[in-house]
Amino acid sequence: MLDVGVETAARSVIVALIDRGATLATAESITGGWIGMALTSVPGASAVYRGGLITYATDLKATLAGVSGVTLARDGPVAPTTAAELATGAMQRCGADWGLAVTGVAGPDPQDGHPVGQVFVGLIGPGQSAAVRELSLRGTRADIREATVSSALGALLDALTGAA
Repeated sequence: MLDVGVETAARSVIVALIDRGATLATAESITGGWIGMALTSVPGASAVYRGGLITYATDLKATLAGVSGVTLARDGPVAPTTAAELATGAMQRCGADWGLAVTGVAGPDPQDGHPVGQVFVGLIGPGQSAAVRELSLRGTRADIREATVSSALGALLDALTGAA
């Protein structure tokens, strides 16, 4: 069962996409498909949600989403550049107007010098360059993952409605 806030955000995103006649694709690492699950729980999502890539393993960020090997070697799997390339890759590979991506550290331990709760949300839309938001989240692993889903959907909704 989805958290009410996540469910509401997903519904709002689907309505905004339908209103604009736009489509979306996702690339998820830290959330393991939770964003896609939230979106597809909304009736009518199939009209606008093209699909998603779950790129939990670092090598899949390159092979599935097209993140540059140079980016991964230089910056690692948890980085703003990686989030931007994940969003772009999802958009391009799934043939969508918008791409949304998340990568970060849910814990319980830090990863490659990144603290637990550090998350990057990548977003790209029609005719735009990818933008990235950094989040510093607190709580349990589950709390961090849920807050990532909510924040990513919120960032997309802001972009779709011009609130960003």
